[in-house]
Amino acid sequence: MFDSRLTTHANLARIDAMGIDFLTLRRRSGSLLDAIAACPESDWKQVRLTNVGRIYRTPMVLDRRVRISGYPDDVRQLAVRGLGHERPTLLLTNQMRTSASQLVDRYARRMVIENAIADAIDFFHMDALSAAVPMKIDLDLQLTLMASGLYRLLAVRLGNGKQNAKSRTLFRNFVKAPADVTINDDGIDVRLGRRANNPFLLNASYDETDVAVPWLENRRLRISFL
Repeated sequence: MFDSRLTTHANLARIDAMGIDFLTLRRRSGSLLDAIAACPESDWKQVRLTNVGRIYRTPMVLDRRVRISGYPDDVRQLAVRGLGHERPTLLLTNQMRTSASQLVDRYARRMVIENAIADAIDFFHMDALSAAVPMKIDLDLQLTLMASGLYRLLAVRLGNGKQNAKSRTLFRNFVKAPADVTINDDGIDVRLGRRANNPFLLNASYDETDVAVPWLENRRLRISFL
């Protein structure tokens, strides 16, 4: 599974001759898009996906066998509308028996990974680690991955469509919040102020938080809401 610029059509033929399945994007030329637009609407079929956000789970797919230069046989082409792009996404594959929904779902999973990498660069500045010392950069990267993982755990626990929310959005809506923090002999009490997104936290049972703080002996963390 790879991008359209990784290799040539001739190399796709070599991959196929080796018995290796592939799934790749196809570049969208104007003439190719015009040919797709000319296809009757009845040729498009709706599929259901599981690895993308809720608003993109039912795209339309045009499933055809086509000829491409440098490739000796027919190759399967999937044109996909409804993935959040203005123009159809084009996929090429030699997997003739796999259902269209499985193929698009598999590629959508790759896009989710790409979005996570983009989020790490955008919010955690993974492309601008702070130090020139290799050991320090390793530490920066480890802390970045830990922070990213914690945000993903937060998103999964929140549910209600927040599973694919970007870290920046989670930070703005749930983490960057005013609170009264009281440190007692038996624990740490965090009381969050009134915010529009508090119902998501309550629905995820954060008001029932009562966990031990590893580095503070005999103290527990408790969260409550105004």
